[in-house]
Amino acid sequence: MRPALRAWRIGRVLLRYRLDTLLDDTPAERWLRLMRPLVPRASGEVARLGRGARLRLALQELGPIFVKFGQVLSTRRDLVPADIADELALLQDRVAPFPGAQAQALVEQALGRPIAELYEAFDPQPLASASIAQVHAARLPGGREVVVKVLRPDIGAQIAADIALLAWLAQLVERTHPNADKIRPRAIVAEIENTLAAELDLQREAGNASLLRRNWAGSPDLYVPEVIWSHTGERALTMERVRGIPADDIAALDAAGIDRRALAAKGVRVFYQQVFRDNFFHADAHAGNIWVDPDPQRRANPRFIALDFGIMGQLSREDQYWLAENFMAIFNRDYRRIAELHVQAGWMPAHIRLDELEAAARAVCEPYFTRPLAQISLAEVLSKLFRTAQRYELTLQPQLILLQKTLLNIEGVGRQLDPDLDIWAVARPVLEQILAERYSPQRLLAEFRRRLPELVTHAPEMPGLVYAWLQQQVQGRHELQMRSADVRAIAQGLLGLQRRVVASILGVGLLIVAAVLYVMDAGGPRLLALPVSTWIAGLGGLWALLAAWPPRPR
Repeated sequence: MRPALRAWRIGRVLLRYRLDTLLDDTPAERWLRLMRPLVPRASGEVARLGRGARLRLALQELGPIFVKFGQVLSTRRDLVPADIADELALLQDRVAPFPGAQAQALVEQALGRPIAELYEAFDPQPLASASIAQVHAARLPGGREVVVKVLRPDIGAQIAADIALLAWLAQLVERTHPNADKIRPRAIVAEIENTLAAELDLQREAGNASLLRRNWAGSPDLYVPEVIWSHTGERALTMERVRGIPADDIAALDAAGIDRRALAAKGVRVFYQQVFRDNFFHADAHAGNIWVDPDPQRRANPRFIALDFGIMGQLSREDQYWLAENFMAIFNRDYRRIAELHVQAGWMPAHIRLDELEAAARAVCEPYFTRPLAQISLAEVLSKLFRTAQRYELTLQPQLILLQKTLLNIEGVGRQLDPDLDIWAVARPVLEQILAERYSPQRLLAEFRRRLPELVTHAPEMPGLVYAWLQQQVQGRHELQMRSADVRAIAQGLLGLQRRVVASILGVGLLIVAAVLYVMDAGGPRLLALPVSTWIAGLGGLWALLAAWPPRPR
């Protein structure tokens, strides 16, 4: 009942702000037409506003989820008319604030101490007000300038109502849509819910900021302000105050003499390094959260300042690999590789004909290559590839939603800074370098060193496990259990599987020999000051690691 009531209220807001015309030729048009006689006509004041202002006010009234949607749209001036993008940009940090006295009370409640004890000064007038929280300037005892972020009152209840509506719609889609198993609407809603839950925990946001600060410590490309942990809790966050120019304030950047072309290219590089080098990326990178350091000494080599760390993204090792390889295949126009990657990643069933998928990928990508590279949007190409692949039973990957949204944001900001930005030329060498380092012998050796204590710890168990396995084979009691992923791996390359089996047997055998030598004579022969048993254990561990190391798809 509650979701239906929320849907009714959304329809009323759309009609009150005369936004129903924006939904012509959509499934919502019929329902809004039925509701129109039951909703009062728009006031004269609203009617005189432009469509961008009406859309902004409606999204603001509808709540945080809708404001987030508007923030994303505001960065895509290549997709959204200029008048709408200008108005939606006001949603970045200029949502209607709540009273400063109420903010002070919420901070005291969150941190358990009076404002006068916590801060030497606290400005009740907010510096910025967004959909989930607002920010106030303050000064710590001793004079250090800080900012205090505090959650909006009752924000949890508003988000819960919107999530309930989305869950209801997801259930409806699952019951009625013929491809619901591929769309996975419940998984998508769960991903949105988890993201918003993270934004409602400011202590978690502080942890995100702290990790990002460590990743980029001393970098000339990105600065992350320091968290004041003594003044931080789940509903209030205190950080070092920084000053900068919003990344979309072109006039101010030009007045400061900032090299915008260098800045735009640097933004793309920073994004790809966060995703594929650190596996920890800022996933709400709109212009309101990305500033530029105004230091005159950095004009030729400008530095970004990151703000608002409520939404951060991470990918599994597998998703990182498949995504990076997809990017490289697009860069190289290797459509066969794109088709193979979609199947090998498990995003599409193995029975799909690769030649058909290859032809579909070619049909999507080739038109883009008729344009100058500076006019090609990698995010747009990737989105169209995924939409095309849905016709071939693509299973949507909710864990990639944040990444796709962030890529849209980054490209949008980059195009604002430099309309001629060649994203492909900037991204490709960064990605190539990261992939070369990730799969280098040095990285393999470092991974082996990291796992060596675990391998050595379990080495004494190996003889017993091998004996039990051999006994099962002799007595005919061995049970074979295989997952679909294993079957797919066998189908994709029996030769590779055989090599891994040989490596496993050799590795386990060497570990057993090392364990026996160690037990029989701990003071036995040495090589380069280490017992021979240690060298044999190291070789065995290396072979076992090679067997367990995920093979790169061919």
